[in-house]
Amino acid sequence: MKKEVFDEHHVLHELKHYLPTQTPLKDFIHHNSLHAFQQMKFYDAIFKASKIFGYQVTLPLVDFRNLYQIGRIDNEVLERVIEEKKGKGNLTIWKQHVINKNYDEHNAQRVGLLRANWKKIYQIELDNLIQPFLFRVLAGYLDQGVSIWDFPAGNMTFLESIKWIERESFTSFFKTAKAKKLLFQNDLTITDLLKIVVGKEEYFEQYLFDQQFSHRGWSGMVATLEARPDALLSPKTISLNDLIIFELLLEIDHLENELGRKWKPLCESITQEPIDLFKEVANTELHEVLKIWQDAFEWSYYDEVLAGIQQLSKSKQNPETSEPVSEVKSFQAMFCIDEREDSIRRHVEFIDKKSETWGSPGFFGVEFYFQAEHAKFYDKLCPAPVTPAYLIKEYDVSEKRNHDILYTNKTHQLISGFISAFTFGFWAGIRLVQNLFKPKMSPAISNAFAHMNEQGKLTIENKNINDRENGLQIGFTIEEMTTRVRGLLNGIGLKSDFAPLIYVVAHGSSSANNPHHGAHDCGACSGRPGSVNSRVFAFMANHVEVRKRLTESGINIPDKTQFVGALHDTAADEMEFYDLDVLNEVNAKSHLLHVETFERALDLNAKERSRRFASINTKEEIKKIRKAIKARSVSLFEPRPELGHGTNTLCVVGNRSITKGLFLDRRAFLNSYNYKLDPEGSF
Repeated sequence: MKKEVFDEHHVLHELKHYLPTQTPLKDFIHHNSLHAFQQMKFYDAIFKASKIFGYQVTLPLVDFRNLYQIGRIDNEVLERVIEEKKGKGNLTIWKQHVINKNYDEHNAQRVGLLRANWKKIYQIELDNLIQPFLFRVLAGYLDQGVSIWDFPAGNMTFLESIKWIERESFTSFFKTAKAKKLLFQNDLTITDLLKIVVGKEEYFEQYLFDQQFSHRGWSGMVATLEARPDALLSPKTISLNDLIIFELLLEIDHLENELGRKWKPLCESITQEPIDLFKEVANTELHEVLKIWQDAFEWSYYDEVLAGIQQLSKSKQNPETSEPVSEVKSFQAMFCIDEREDSIRRHVEFIDKKSETWGSPGFFGVEFYFQAEHAKFYDKLCPAPVTPAYLIKEYDVSEKRNHDILYTNKTHQLISGFISAFTFGFWAGIRLVQNLFKPKMSPAISNAFAHMNEQGKLTIENKNINDRENGLQIGFTIEEMTTRVRGLLNGIGLKSDFAPLIYVVAHGSSSANNPHHGAHDCGACSGRPGSVNSRVFAFMANHVEVRKRLTESGINIPDKTQFVGALHDTAADEMEFYDLDVLNEVNAKSHLLHVETFERALDLNAKERSRRFASINTKEEIKKIRKAIKARSVSLFEPRPELGHGTNTLCVVGNRSITKGLFLDRRAFLNSYNYKLDPEGSF
């Protein structure tokens, strides 16, 4: 066998390519964890990823077959898919394979096989011995202010910090002298340590993939932070190289401690050949069956949706069944394209037949960083790939943020901490029991409405181009505001027939105990509520000079039309409106009526959502359901007060007439677009 030459730098590069690009959830983005395979065709990619890393990439056969039995997968669709893939002459035999044939679905993944020999041969579970400690060290070093104490020497690189602590401490990271000696060895490399742990060079790459994919989340985060240290509010200098060296040192330490000094490198005790992790995966009959089931499952759903759209279109063409179209709109409302806003839009339009709703990504085309008054850091309020050049600052906030005395930093001190444990601890216990039966909002809860103070002012208009902070322009010029308002209105197709009131409804999500609550806020706002964006866009669209320039480009907004920013809390089903003092007398009165419409729509929305929650009786009186929905959003005992994007399956880009009134079960992104206004596709 040809001897392999281990290229440490190449393998680190390969690891970074295949590891998930995971950053701390400061700026949230939904990420494709199979990005390393995205140049391949879909089924080739997922089955290769499954074989290498053991990922479950389709439903099990038994689930597909159960869906077929209950009618979720349509028989006619299934037969059509089989005929398209295998030909009409093979329908009978392949249908028999798909529905009845037994297959061995065990997936012998490639990653993990080599390192598993520590347990097979030596009965040592390295992951259990090392990872709990390793993760605590990593979390301490990367801490962003959550911990009571700072990580010692946290201003150094990760490995230098480890060395400093080891050198200056009375205790040690290690149980044995060998690992400690290696830590301080000059020019220590991964290759040096792999020679001790693994032995044979041809196994090194496989071993590193085994090791790092046993905790791919942490490894992916370290690799990402190495490339993008700015992803942290308090940057740290860490690399995948440093992580691997420290982990290999911990392995050597535990092997030495458990097996004594006479233990040998792993590859001296095994006979199996090294595996080519990335060699091509053979297509099997099981793969073909799973492809058929997956296509049939998807097309069964698409057929239902398309049939609904077709039926809706026919009813609108029939004057006896279609409802009269009013030329005068009572109000219009722009919502985020998010599938959770599908239902509230449907309910608003059902209650007020003269209303009209639109869909646009929830940052509403205005990209900036936001700094709340007295805040230390900037919040990014636009899609994660966008790098804003603008800063919006909050000022003139008259009220202070609420604080909870139970979370005072006095509890961290020796004497006051001892006393508070007996006083605050007793009260905390009472509060915990109260939260079980009567949950309510508190400063410790992630409150969607607290991201911005509704009474505070914002630096939206820039009147001096030199007004900058940390390289960011504070606010937008008239021309920059015009460009953004024009871009959004053109994009969604709202260029005429403006209602007297147009609501710009952003969304956020309150949660008391959801570690991933950023995934439930607005993805277009980097996982934050879009309340600031809605206020900024409404200000821009109301600006007299902006409207003059919009008229020059064919968008004539009447003087009587006014835009109002708003926020919909999708977990609590509540709404808040901003800057109402700008409304004229007529619109102010109309707004009070529209608030009633929104309230009724929120009632219906809460009831619709309640059918997915086992803890709520969906047959109760609607106001009780709404109250229970709100209680979920502030309850410490509800880690998932809403399902977020858990049911999202499709996106519809087009006029609202395509889906208006159609029950899409909160499963569709809805992006407004009018192709007739965009013959060249420039919007």
